[in-house]
Amino acid sequence: MVATPEQINEQLVALDCRSNFKIKNISEYMLPKSKEAIYLHIEGGQAKLVLRPALEVFSDDFNAFDGVSRISGFFHSSEMTRFPTRIYKSANPIHYGIGFKITTEEAAKEFITLLVKIIHG
Repeated sequence: MVATPEQINEQLVALDCRSNFKIKNISEYMLPKSKEAIYLHIEGGQAKLVLRPALEVFSDDFNAFDGVSRISGFFHSSEMTRFPTRIYKSANPIHYGIGFKITTEEAAKEFITLLVKIIHG
């Protein structure tokens, strides 16, 4: 069964991620006991978790979970203010990160759990 964006949100909250804000279709969360931000982007009823680009080296680890797939290229949004910027389709820099499509609740739980382990070492 495909997870709804609300179910992904519930997994983030259940794993002690703090919600900072929601603007339009993107929400910022902080991982538990850290200042590491992740973003939940919702488009067409599909949830996508976005990480900072430095975590790209772990893409294969996240992709190994059923229900997780890396989105090719980078995801850009001016609302992801904790992420670095680059020039993309404009003269002005825009914030960017790596996106992962999440399709099941279990995948969301495994993804977030692994991310917390990576961040906390």
